[in-house]
Amino acid sequence: MRPLLSAALLLAAALAALAPALAQTAPQGRPGAPQARSGESPATPAEADPVLAEVEGEPVRLSDLLAAAADILPPELRAVPGDLLLGMLPPPVLNQLLDRAINDRALLVVARRRGIDREPEVRARIERAERQEVTQALLRREVLPRLTEEALRARYQRDIASRPAEEEVRARHILVPTEAEARQVIAELARGVPFDEVGRRAAVGAGTREAGDLGWFKRGDMVPEFSAAAFAMRAGETSSQPVRTQFGWHVIRVDERRSLPPPSFEEAREELRDALLQEELAAALQRIRAELRIERRELPAPRAGLLHGAEPPVPPGRR
Repeated sequence: MRPLLSAALLLAAALAALAPALAQTAPQGRPGAPQARSGESPATPAEADPVLAEVEGEPVRLSDLLAAAADILPPELRAVPGDLLLGMLPPPVLNQLLDRAINDRALLVVARRRGIDREPEVRARIERAERQEVTQALLRREVLPRLTEEALRARYQRDIASRPAEEEVRARHILVPTEAEARQVIAELARGVPFDEVGRRAAVGAGTREAGDLGWFKRGDMVPEFSAAAFAMRAGETSSQPVRTQFGWHVIRVDERRSLPPPSFEEAREELRDALLQEELAAALQRIRAELRIERRELPAPRAGLLHGAEPPVPPGRR
């Protein structure tokens, strides 16, 4: 682990300095993919992925070294051609990454020699991993081409750009356990006692030390009874009646109100991409299932046992 940690630290320091230059020169592709330069003929597979070491006659190639670095490389540098990356990383980093690649190959050679790869449990895990990789590759090919800039912008115009401005309020509250105490708080405030002073003396629960400052919030951020009261008030107004929720009785003061326009496309990009990704995944599964004959049978009846008829556990705090 120490050599690996050392390599990671060295590589991180090197890439911190090289990242801007590498990111500008990085074409699309995978690390190690051959890239023909102007005036040069394309590299042959052997030239693009040279052998760097051998373990019992099995080659350890440049692509193996880059695979060893894959977990350390920042995402924006994983498309840098292998020859460019190889030429720019410090020798200590390259040597430690090569040692890691050699270790990986040595472990694999010995594991195969001892027949571990033929053990039923290991074979089952390998097959599960293979199925997962193949199905993930299929879904990537089905879905990723549909996550285009045009699709994201169309989704933005449909779902976000047309939204009306959303109201927010900034409010404070004093929370007490009974209605009588809440009415006493309202009476003190009406006599001119400062809100913070009454809150520090009378309030219970979270926010007492901060004089009940709740910051900015939208309607859906609070329980319905609290939101209904707060959003019905003007800036600078204090509730004239106690507000009851499952937490107790509140006296609310609204300090400010504002309207927020919809987020920009760049601000909403990740949210849009996640939503579109989920939709396209569901659509891809429907298309794939439609190609196949699927026969679904009834699930077997549960067997009677120690848990037969048992109630699900009650979450802590709900007893």
